[in-house]
Amino acid sequence: MKKKWFKGLLSVVAFSLVLSACGNSKDANTPGEGSEGKEVKITLLNSKGEIQQQLEDAVKEFHNDNPNITIEVTAAPAGTSPFERASTLYASGNPPTMLIMDTGDVEKFKDRILDLSGEKWNADAVENATVLTTFDGKNYGFPLAIEGYGFIYNKAVLDKATGGNFDPSTIKTRDDMENLFKQIEASGKKALIISPMDWSLGAHFLPLAYAGQNKDMAEVNKFIDGLKAGTADLSTNNVFNGLMDTFDVMMKYNIDQNSPLSGVYERGGEMLGKGEVGIWFQGNWAWPQIKSFDTANGTYGFLPVPISNNAADYGNQEISSAVSKRIIIDKEKSTPAQQEAAKNFLNWMVYDQKGQDFLVNKASIIPAFKNITLPAADPLGQSIQDYIAKGKSEQSMSTLPADHWAKVGASMQKYLSKSGDRAMLTNEIIEYWKSVK
Repeated sequence: MKKKWFKGLLSVVAFSLVLSACGNSKDANTPGEGSEGKEVKITLLNSKGEIQQQLEDAVKEFHNDNPNITIEVTAAPAGTSPFERASTLYASGNPPTMLIMDTGDVEKFKDRILDLSGEKWNADAVENATVLTTFDGKNYGFPLAIEGYGFIYNKAVLDKATGGNFDPSTIKTRDDMENLFKQIEASGKKALIISPMDWSLGAHFLPLAYAGQNKDMAEVNKFIDGLKAGTADLSTNNVFNGLMDTFDVMMKYNIDQNSPLSGVYERGGEMLGKGEVGIWFQGNWAWPQIKSFDTANGTYGFLPVPISNNAADYGNQEISSAVSKRIIIDKEKSTPAQQEAAKNFLNWMVYDQKGQDFLVNKASIIPAFKNITLPAADPLGQSIQDYIAKGKSEQSMSTLPADHWAKVGASMQKYLSKSGDRAMLTNEIIEYWKSVK
């Protein structure tokens, strides 16, 4: 889903990027007379920070194939939601041509962005990939990536802890999970690391309590409506309390329990990749960080986050996944030539061999298109694909309010640091939802 921004991403970008104006620069707003052989300059706001370098390389490849089109890529500033950054750029009258946005943000810009319903790739998208960005029969979002998250495990650590070939299907309940934590620590390693970033806690972990209410998303939406209306009693909700009971166990075995808010995103990848811990709660987007610290060429995969001790309960054996990132195209300030150039880039990713290679092999993205048959290039993507293929997938909450991860994530941070108890957390979540218009 995303929301993975970390230090160092505000780097110089392809083709003479000027960070002070990450929308369409003056030059970018002055393309040639058309896209057929005329020079066109367009811009792309990237909110999927972990693929910044790969995206810079991709637009260079695209430029080689389309020398009349130059794309400048800028990273959304660390700590800022893509909605906030996009809103600022639109307010300044300088939006980029293309924006990588979270799914739930697309509707907020639908009057300012291009209707993409006529594009060929709509027919090649995986089932339901465009449902959440379709309004009044028009699709406004290009489904960029399927992402999933849960407990990432280092198999070498778990093999040693369990005295054999670790089988992820053996972890079906909270007690199974805690027993595994005990085995890992008995082997001399730490069980897990909790990354304390508000986006990880507020956009990924806590939403498991929403999505886990029911397999039917219509029922989940009713639950959210109940939270907004103040009629859903979160304090007695079994799924929410079960998830938080699981979080209590995680806190007990957290390698950073003495300083739970001190960790940064990169530390999780380092601890797991080096085999210092066996498990890290994170998503498949984290593979580049894990890989950079893995010198043993190890094996990794996902475990679901159990919410009870009944193996049959929904969520105990499912991995959360969804199309999390979308590309939208501005129509308010961009010219027709720029819009066509942006469409060409989207088609290049879906139908060109180099574009597909960028998505799957370079950026470690699970594509949302049936025509792209390349297998996931990394073990985390492969693990997510395996859960989906087996029908063990829980729909991620990809349409939460833009400020949810910041505000509710801050409440989760207080709980993690033990500066607030369960009652505090529950009340702050309730009050947040009652404030949502």
